[in-house]
Amino acid sequence: MILKVYLIILAYFFAGVIGFYFINRRKEKTRSRKSWKKTLVYFIIINIVALSIVINPIAFRFIALLIIIEGFYELFKLFRGSDYKSKKLFVLSILVFALFSYAFFYFSGLSKELIFFSFAILSIFDSFSQITGELWGRKKIAPKISPNKTVEGFIGGSLVALISGILLKGLIGVPWSKSMAISAGVALFAFLGDLAASFYKRNYNVKDFSNLLPENGGFLDRFDSLVAGGAWIAFITIITNIL
Repeated sequence: MILKVYLIILAYFFAGVIGFYFINRRKEKTRSRKSWKKTLVYFIIINIVALSIVINPIAFRFIALLIIIEGFYELFKLFRGSDYKSKKLFVLSILVFALFSYAFFYFSGLSKELIFFSFAILSIFDSFSQITGELWGRKKIAPKISPNKTVEGFIGGSLVALISGILLKGLIGVPWSKSMAISAGVALFAFLGDLAASFYKRNYNVKDFSNLLPENGGFLDRFDSLVAGGAWIAFITIITNIL
């Protein structure tokens, strides 16, 4: 079943490549090359994470720990780079990230089927919210925090994620209604996590947390939604025992 889901993710990815082709046609050559480079790096990243879940869950736990450690470092790096301004925001951000990091690490120890399902929904939401946003986005959600996020993009990504949750429900063995609820939570938390990371960066007047990942920024730029989406799964597992 996991192999089937992985092939579905690849099919989604190549559908996304078609979408990016039409998007990049409208951009000048330099921006288009950067966009394709970002897409390629993103493809490599999701495959590394997906294979770590499938091959050995311990490998994914190691990746989760690496994301957490680097995340704390990147939060502190921006704080230090600002000459230690906005201390209250920094402390609050560290506390919130610590809570979500604990939940995310707990998530990394759950069944590989649940982890893979969540990761699939998250990747689909991330990709298609960007594609639909760039193709049809008009109304900005939070222009001062994250100017590229649009209502149309969020709706488009959410709809594809919810439909995917129904198609992939067999992976975690739950009814379609529960699968949709889980998928909706993953998408919402992923969006809020990304928005929170953008708010933190804007406060310190930077575009990326670091330059570790070509055209993808730092670890928090790439994995903020994974941390938040994984934390959502951990929260509902611990609190409601729904899974």
